[in-house]
Amino acid sequence: AAGGVLAKELSTAGFDVVVLEQGPWQQAAQFTHDELAIERELAMMNKAVEPNQTFRRTDADPKTTNAARGLLYRRGVGGSSVHFAANYWRFRPIDFKERSKWGSISGTGFADWPITYEELELYYTKVDWEIGVSGAPGDFDPPRSRPYPQPPLPNKSSGVLLERGAKALGLHAQVAPMANLSQPHDGRSACMACGHCTLYGCEFGAKSSSLVTVIPKAVATGRCEIRTECTAARVETNEKGRATGVVYWDKDGTERCQRARAVVLAANGAETTRLLLLSASPRFPQGLANSSGNVGRYIMFNGYSTTTGRFEHLLNEYKGAVASRIVLDYYDADPKRGFYGGGGIDARFPYGPIGFALEMRPQDGPSWGADYKRMLSDYYPRSVRFMSHLTSLPMPNNTVTLDHDHPDRYGRPGLCLTSTDHPDDMKTKVWFRDRMHELMEAAGATHIWDQPVLPADGGVHLLGTARMGNDPRDSVVDKFHRAHDVPNLFLCDGSSFVTSGRGQPTMTIQALAYRAADHIARFARANEI
Repeated sequence: AAGGVLAKELSTAGFDVVVLEQGPWQQAAQFTHDELAIERELAMMNKAVEPNQTFRRTDADPKTTNAARGLLYRRGVGGSSVHFAANYWRFRPIDFKERSKWGSISGTGFADWPITYEELELYYTKVDWEIGVSGAPGDFDPPRSRPYPQPPLPNKSSGVLLERGAKALGLHAQVAPMANLSQPHDGRSACMACGHCTLYGCEFGAKSSSLVTVIPKAVATGRCEIRTECTAARVETNEKGRATGVVYWDKDGTERCQRARAVVLAANGAETTRLLLLSASPRFPQGLANSSGNVGRYIMFNGYSTTTGRFEHLLNEYKGAVASRIVLDYYDADPKRGFYGGGGIDARFPYGPIGFALEMRPQDGPSWGADYKRMLSDYYPRSVRFMSHLTSLPMPNNTVTLDHDHPDRYGRPGLCLTSTDHPDDMKTKVWFRDRMHELMEAAGATHIWDQPVLPADGGVHLLGTARMGNDPRDSVVDKFHRAHDVPNLFLCDGSSFVTSGRGQPTMTIQALAYRAADHIARFARANEI
């Protein structure tokens, strides 16, 4: 999401850009609707090709191989934006200054961002219009300088039911902003409502991944080269502490070095961390850009909880975009709840029959045989899930570190995730699950089942491992994404997040990338790189 934006912005600004990408460059014809193949291959996610991650709850626990959900991301041009669900919520003004409002929270590194919503709003709007976001203003929208460029996608059965439940409880359901085109835009077609968004590439180009939006424009400049199946090994630095280039293995396994006047890491909160730690040197013994000791610390995944309901009539929720309505009445934290935490709720059904059978079927029903088949055939077209998207507190002991006992095929240390939830995060999940159960009852479900609320064991939102801040003693990059320790090294992806927001970070990642590109170009023109 970030790398594509940076490549496009810097190449169109006249700079020469080389992008090193671990995975392949897939074309639309290679995308499949084969659910079994996607389940088997995990949508080209990293754990399918590098299953040597380890996990533990605390530093005192033994590492467990191939356990837990893990650090999940897609390798390939376009990255995880190719298979994302395309929810495009903006952060609200409160997200950038919660520490000032709520004070410190024990056991965390809760802090304000060094930038405000007002500074980022211009770039949120740029994301809207450059990639194509569908939506309409709602009761809980943040201030916007321009309207949505695309009208809302059609409301789905799930959206109608969420509206019904919200109205009965005095809440407000509003249009879900989505990075799916409701109308043709910039040479791309509108959404065909096939329902294959989450985990799938979009062969129509209607889902606004960086693969079909910014990357083609970067390449069209003639100043951006995409090198696929190239795995970065380390960032090289000189005696002055400046980045001089990136050492990598090409697709044949040959080690090479790409020299550069500036290096930008946009590899996500896990891989950016790995590269910085692998780039240790006598000058940077703790890892590159890590004088604060915070590289790899404070990882956040966004909490979530889910409630599923079966309704009397056919819903056929497997069609269309992931979500059409959201409830944001509980977005902000509220001291009356007795804990920190907030978020939003949407109605969705991003599953085929296999996914439903694995993850969404009622746990109190049959699990084998003829009764199981009858239950699935009845429930699958009549069910909907309400899902909460929540805050996740930054805790210093939640880390991504190198695991030298489990190297990858290049001999690079694997990744170890150490993660446990703050008590407030667990309370937030339970509280939102109960609210969703109430919404499901109010919507008229005939059978409701809540998924268990569990501590995070990984996820797809890899946030906070190289946090942004004004003080080099407790942050990794400044407010322009420039590493405090290395003036020509920039880090721009979810790793720079200070707080987690409410469960949908991709639009903010892209807005930050547009902003970072402006400042990198400014530094270059002023000969400050």
